[in-house]
Amino acid sequence: MATYKEKVGTAVVNYAGDYPGAVEGELWYDSTNKDFKYNYPNVSTAGSWRTANSMNTARAGGAGAGIYTAALAFAGSPSPVGALTEKYDGTSWTEVNDLNTSRASLAGNGTQTSALAIAGEGPPGGAVTNVESWNGTNWTETTDLNTARYILAAAGADNTSALAFGGGPPPVQAYTELWNGSNWTEVNDLNQGRAILGGAGIATAALAFGGRILGPNNYVANTESWNGISRYSNFCFSNWKSKSI
Repeated sequence: MATYKEKVGTAVVNYAGDYPGAVEGELWYDSTNKDFKYNYPNVSTAGSWRTANSMNTARAGGAGAGIYTAALAFAGSPSPVGALTEKYDGTSWTEVNDLNTSRASLAGNGTQTSALAIAGEGPPGGAVTNVESWNGTNWTETTDLNTARYILAAAGADNTSALAFGGGPPPVQAYTELWNGSNWTEVNDLNQGRAILGGAGIATAALAFGGRILGPNNYVANTESWNGISRYSNFCFSNWKSKSI
């Protein structure tokens, strides 16, 4: 069996007490307490943010997909950055192939290798229905949404299954559309139409939260959950349900 020194390249430090020179991931022997100790990564149960490498192009109103070690960022404003796409490997951002249609205030879902760019506001302004599918290398124009909109939200695991909901322009929208990998189908509306909202989850189990509605005190905390879709004969049962936040 290999020794610690053979595997790690250094011997275990012998120190009386907590070793002040220990770096993240280092093991040492506490000769006072006669025990081995390990310097765990500096994290908290509450989680924390830390500064990472910047994107190549500054922007606002873009969309994204993926996880924190493998992400995709695309579109945004100001013009002409609305087609730019960047890929994150956990350390650095790399520019990759652009969207076919420049836009901002769109929705995105999926992973770094399988994502959708949904609707948005195209230059010189105005809602669009364009949807593009990302295969890890290129964006491909695919079937449009039924209703043009921007500042909407989306949920979905990849480019074969998604839900798009809410949005603008005014009056704010409650429309919900379901993507099956080929087509968008209008399904049951949100209980409360809104724009600039958040979305999370997958096409069969999603949340819509926050946003802006018309009228006074128009920022809301309302949350709704989507229960997916079940088909019986020619009838479709699927609903949003209001939840407390």
